[in-house]
Amino acid sequence: MIETLLNRSPVLLTDLGIIGAPPPGTGDAPPATGTPTHTATVGQQTPAYTPDPGLGMMGGWGIFIMWGAIILVMYLLMFRPQKKREKKLKELQASMGTGDNVITNTGMFGRIADVGEDCFIIEFGTNRGIRIPVLKSEVVGLRTPQMAPQASVKEVKEVKEVKEVKEVKEITEKND
Repeated sequence: MIETLLNRSPVLLTDLGIIGAPPPGTGDAPPATGTPTHTATVGQQTPAYTPDPGLGMMGGWGIFIMWGAIILVMYLLMFRPQKKREKKLKELQASMGTGDNVITNTGMFGRIADVGEDCFIIEFGTNRGIRIPVLKSEVVGLRTPQMAPQASVKEVKEVKEVKEVKEVKEITEKND
């Protein structure tokens, strides 16, 4: 059966690399680059392929150099800056002490009341009565909240009176 297959489609088997190129002088084109340099019969091993001269002076090493350059660029643009940020954050967390105003990664502001081995005791709330242990890795920076100045009770009453007076004037103007 194999003999029949070989006799019927030698071109297909040549293209697949199962047998060598057809013998010279049969009218076919000379073997192209990257194909065996001589023919083989059934049962013989096919010879090694000749290198493609189109690869240039570096041969197959150009692809490895290209991938190496891509990996280097990815390292320089992605991983190195991230490691620098992590190192800076660890230094900041190590330098924090009692009394520092901090912000956690959840956005909560507080003041460090005590420093433990792997956590801070942070006071939360306006009256600073709530003390919660927080892992050092959860504190992301030193920051004081920017709150709007609170108006006194007297100022609030004055504003309400002014609004009421304006409303009364508008109503009387509409009625006139």
